[in-house]
Amino acid sequence: MNAFERYLSLWVALCIAAGIALGQLFPSAFQAIGRLTVAQVNLPVGLLIWVMVVPMLLKVDFGALHEVRRHWRGIVVTLFVNWAVKPFTMALLGWLFIRHLFAPWLPAGQADSYVAGLILLAAAPCTAMVFVWSRLTGGDALFTLSQVALNDAVMVFAFAPLVALLLGLSSIAVPWDTLLASVLLYIVVPVVLAQAWRRALLRRGPAALAAALARTGPASMAALLATLVLLFAFQGRAILEQPRVIALLAVPIALQVAFNAGLAYALNRRLGETHDVACPSALIGASNFFELAVATAISLFGFASGAALATVVGVLIEVPLMLLVVRLVNRSRGWYQAGARQANSAK
Repeated sequence: MNAFERYLSLWVALCIAAGIALGQLFPSAFQAIGRLTVAQVNLPVGLLIWVMVVPMLLKVDFGALHEVRRHWRGIVVTLFVNWAVKPFTMALLGWLFIRHLFAPWLPAGQADSYVAGLILLAAAPCTAMVFVWSRLTGGDALFTLSQVALNDAVMVFAFAPLVALLLGLSSIAVPWDTLLASVLLYIVVPVVLAQAWRRALLRRGPAALAAALARTGPASMAALLATLVLLFAFQGRAILEQPRVIALLAVPIALQVAFNAGLAYALNRRLGETHDVACPSALIGASNFFELAVATAISLFGFASGAALATVVGVLIEVPLMLLVVRLVNRSRGWYQAGARQANSAK
């Protein structure tokens, strides 16, 4: 992890401060940016999201999907936690904390929007940063690559129906056309572009791909931070009036990170999977594809919505939480391996 990635939470915090300040100083300029939309898609944000997402998807090799057979138990755990557990537990946590426990301290009328943002965050499994977390735990590189490729393939088909289902269960109306347009714009098109670019680079050799990744990585992060400045320029007044909102939204996000990471880690141990597979399996279950969540929240609910704010809180706390998970799985290696050996000997 480079210095920029390690201190991502600091840069996010600085963008929050800059966005709030700029929004108060130049409100008319940001209102003009907010009006640059086509079919409910904000053009500046759409462009920034592409600059963010395409370099990340450039790392994904869908040819690695055949590797799922080598560690099928870890893949089963990954798919189970990411698609059958994580979105539903987040919907439950949102209902419990946002609509009930924290309701007296949150802005009136924003509960549905906050819950929607949390659901969008949980329904999008991590694509890029999981490679960083995996390296920090000594994770199996081929397994990490194969599980990311498989999750991305599932996400193309499952993201929209799953989000629509959970929002419907939460009594939140969502326009299907906007949701499908978000999937097309922020998943399908970037995947196609990234894979075409990847193949073109690999025809020139692996060094060409490595060089492209090195060049585009900083642009991807810069686009993320620019998007956050825009978001908080629109959210600034609400945040200044309700500074506790960010802390309250962080609670269900932190709980779902802890629960899903622990569940995936424990299930892999129970099944006798190796530690270098269990680590990336647990880490991808805990982290989120927050770029997609942010973009979809803006498309569905707007810049100034509680949904957009909830997804941005996920960005703010993800790095410190994931570094904590990395530390815990590294320190528990001996405990894990003893349990995995016992599980294998019992078969």
